[in-house]
Amino acid sequence: MAAENKTASRMAAGKAYREHMARSAHARIGTIDRDPIELLEQNSKGRVERLVPLRYGRMMASPFTFFRGSAILQANDLGKISNTGLVMPICGDAHLMNFGGFATPERQLVFDLNDFDEVALGPWEWDIKRLAASFMVAARHMRLSRLTGEGLIQSLVTQYQTRMQEYAQYSALELWYERITFDRMLETAVTAERRRALRKGMEKAASRTHDSMLEKVAEFDDETDAWTLRDMPPGMFHVHGTNTLFEADDDWVKLGNWQALIKGMFAQYVKTLSHDRRALLKHFTAQDLAFKVVGVGSVGTRCLVLLMMDELGKPMFLQIKEARPSVIEQHFDAERLDHAGERVVRGQRVMQAASDIFLGWATGPSGRHFYFRQLRDMKLSANIELFDIDVLEGYARLCGWILARAHAKASGKAIEISAYLGQGTQFAEALVSYSKDYADQVERDFDLFTQAVRSGRIVARTDEDMAADFHV
Repeated sequence: MAAENKTASRMAAGKAYREHMARSAHARIGTIDRDPIELLEQNSKGRVERLVPLRYGRMMASPFTFFRGSAILQANDLGKISNTGLVMPICGDAHLMNFGGFATPERQLVFDLNDFDEVALGPWEWDIKRLAASFMVAARHMRLSRLTGEGLIQSLVTQYQTRMQEYAQYSALELWYERITFDRMLETAVTAERRRALRKGMEKAASRTHDSMLEKVAEFDDETDAWTLRDMPPGMFHVHGTNTLFEADDDWVKLGNWQALIKGMFAQYVKTLSHDRRALLKHFTAQDLAFKVVGVGSVGTRCLVLLMMDELGKPMFLQIKEARPSVIEQHFDAERLDHAGERVVRGQRVMQAASDIFLGWATGPSGRHFYFRQLRDMKLSANIELFDIDVLEGYARLCGWILARAHAKASGKAIEISAYLGQGTQFAEALVSYSKDYADQVERDFDLFTQAVRSGRIVARTDEDMAADFHV
């Protein structure tokens, strides 16, 4: 009886959040009065200067890639309107391309959120609004009909709502152990086309291993009896090599070599691992270190790939990625950690169903914060432009399911969120309206962005343009 009374009290508390913000109020994007270029320029400060044009070049490809690279804009806009007041760990950048497949430590293939650079405490609905807006922007990019775009939002929000109701019935341990595996996804796929897409993804993920990556990005040097990463600028290059995109006066360049760059940072990182992971890591020896450009929004932040070998000559790639202040922290006032790398690691561990065994953090030269993880371990991303409408709708439902699981696990507030959402369609209908209006805003921002490039206010260069500068 006490447990029933507590559940009833929590449900009442969840419904009370409607007094902070009615479900229908989520339709509004608010009055947006800011200069998107100014915000993007602020967000680019502190990045590798010669890579900032590449960031803008990748964003220039379409309104959808622009949206992916401009999380700062939506965080700013969400920070200017009311929120539910129900605060918890959120991904902070839950757009549809930040979900993917990867192997758990037990070698199960799962699908989950996979990017936590912006993770922070914030209103839970900010994540689902970013996810919904991403589907609407993507639907327009793919030239899908208005009704199809609206249907995608309805599907993902309804699935989020349904799964949150389900998770409200889970015990703490049941929720902690909940994983969305590819096998479960195959069981729940309602069409043959979705099952084919899943099996194809499983086959692709199985081939994406450290071994398969080695000969693509590295070569064996007989003189040094070690493996060396290949320079492939602008995507990959040695910080201290002839193809570097660092300025000569950069503090990293002044360190002289990659061993000096990594030494202190790696020692700190190891201390953030559990004892068994430290013991495992001792079997590997560092071979080479190179700078690696990743993603769209992350371009220009400091990101390294460390090639390591075990005693049998089997490789492992560690990614060492700069952790900068979250865009959520910049636009929502809540308790925060002092170390941005620790923020990313803690957020990932609490939101993911299973996290990388080598996930850890450290402080690098000049006080920059970093986090470590394996670069490639059966990781898989969705290529939505190859999806037909049926598979895309299934993907929207999957993302809604995953986000509900992540929120329920990270917050322990599935009962409150479920009670707030209720049984009706008010919230889903509101997010359809929000997504359409926010997609309009993204298109306006993209127009201003392209105008700024054409006028010379900012410089944008493609990967191909920059690669032509080098003779590798």
